[in-house]
Amino acid sequence: MNRREFTSSRKLDHLRICLDEHIESGSTGFDDIRLVHEALPDCDMDRLELKTRFLGHDLGSPLFISAMTGGHPETKDVNAVLGEIAGEFGLGIGVGSQRAAIENPDLADTFSIVRDKAPDTFIVGNLGIVQLRDHGIEWAEQAVEMIDADALAIHLNFLQEAIQPEGDHDAGGCFTALRELCRDLKVPVIVKETGSGISYETGIRCFGAGAACVDIGGYGGSSWALIESHRSGSVSGREDLHLKGLGERFGEWGLPTAVSLLEVVRCGGPVLASGGIRSGIDIAKAMVMGANLAGMALPLLKPACDGPDALRETIRTIHQELRISMFLTGKTRISELPQARWYLTGKTREMIDNLRGGDRIGH
Repeated sequence: MNRREFTSSRKLDHLRICLDEHIESGSTGFDDIRLVHEALPDCDMDRLELKTRFLGHDLGSPLFISAMTGGHPETKDVNAVLGEIAGEFGLGIGVGSQRAAIENPDLADTFSIVRDKAPDTFIVGNLGIVQLRDHGIEWAEQAVEMIDADALAIHLNFLQEAIQPEGDHDAGGCFTALRELCRDLKVPVIVKETGSGISYETGIRCFGAGAACVDIGGYGGSSWALIESHRSGSVSGREDLHLKGLGERFGEWGLPTAVSLLEVVRCGGPVLASGGIRSGIDIAKAMVMGANLAGMALPLLKPACDGPDALRETIRTIHQELRISMFLTGKTRISELPQARWYLTGKTREMIDNLRGGDRIGH
């Protein structure tokens, strides 16, 4: 199997594992966020406005369909459903890592189908920071052109790289490559973690490099350490107990999504909250805490595989949960949610209260 075939095969491995195995890590911390109930809301729930604006684009709601798949012929149908429903609801959507299609252009349609199905939707391309460092802006421009992307996510997945037997363990030069890309690329750059969260310090560096948004990708959702643990037999043909053990032990690694969100909103730039967002209630909490959008992947993947009707119904349920949450906090627009009162409790509060240097985060 040559390199480009191996990359494509790995994408299918990841998709199958996400569908068939338990790959979610521990708590996001959103259970520790308690929104203050408005017992006398002065509004009509059925007329609440879910629309929002992000990076100059009008969106149907703050629900963002996070990057999931692409790069193998069997993933095209899933992306077609995701694109169709994103277009129908006016939602932003990100595609999976486009490396496989850059290495093998025959796979480009597994990504471009999203733009075909959603010609007017805000679509975010996707490239790993290691590939950016190694191939420069040329690969980034190919990723953007492939799907006529409105923005490009540069994903940070060093936990996964550290555990993968074929992973890249050298992060040197990545920050410089990011800074140069933000300076030269024609579309906004989003820096995206993939399950371990982003700290205040890293957020400051990303915005300082010129990133238009930080997607925190916190702990509590899909764990790439656990995914690689389940994949431990795919490389050698037999289960690699060393790799399996590494994946299981590092399944607990990272900043919970709620903690990462509280840290990164302090940086002052747009924030996309992702990592274990499972409901419209979680989206409401993320908006109250200062996020601009909230991304979902795994909760939408299985419905997407079942077809557009299943995904459509899932999105409607999420939107209804968000609408009820707004109603019960007395807010009529998404832009009003940051004004809602909330309480911080439990382990999330412990983590925030124990920030080194005593730099407390208020709410």
